[in-house]
Amino acid sequence: MSETEPTALVVVGHHRSDSLTAAVAERAAKRLAAGGYRVDVLDLHEAGFDPRGNTADEPDYGNRDKRYSEEVHEHIARVHAADVIVPVFPVWWYGLPALLKGWIDRVWNYGLAYGRSRSPMAGKRMLWIALAGLAEDDPNSALTRAFLDGPLRVGISAYCGIPDAAAVALYDSEAQGLAGAERDRHYRELFAKADEAVDALL
Repeated sequence: MSETEPTALVVVGHHRSDSLTAAVAERAAKRLAAGGYRVDVLDLHEAGFDPRGNTADEPDYGNRDKRYSEEVHEHIARVHAADVIVPVFPVWWYGLPALLKGWIDRVWNYGLAYGRSRSPMAGKRMLWIALAGLAEDDPNSALTRAFLDGPLRVGISAYCGIPDAAAVALYDSEAQGLAGAERDRHYRELFAKADEAVDALL
């Protein structure tokens, strides 16, 4: 591919390579590649990313040019190189899994993702793909929708200068009570919903 082709960064926020999260991420990556993107897949667990905070990566609000750890600068370089960012992750306790939350906390840091008159993230687009264990008609699914629209789409994406951000939830990711053909149909529908969200980026 030529360097003029756009880049998509697909971030996998699950510790198992055989998870549904990983399968959805792989499918999204292939779809983006078929749509003309150069795809960079960042599997946080496979990369050995440490989500724990540390003193080296604490923001210094008096110095937006602070040099953070090499790990952080390596990761933010991949973020900056992307035109589209697609985190794929399970929803745990109506929030991000620690692996992905720590990546945002450490890598999307002051001076790197926000805190400048012109955002380093300006012009990017973003799609959050969340896998939720509860059913869409569960009364608590409203908490998932609020989480995707508030903390993620507004609190992270828009705050960091990416107003063109969307989020999609794939509900009942564990297919509770389903078996055989019914279970297979359910997962086909989840994949189709994810495909539709990715297609909106193309």
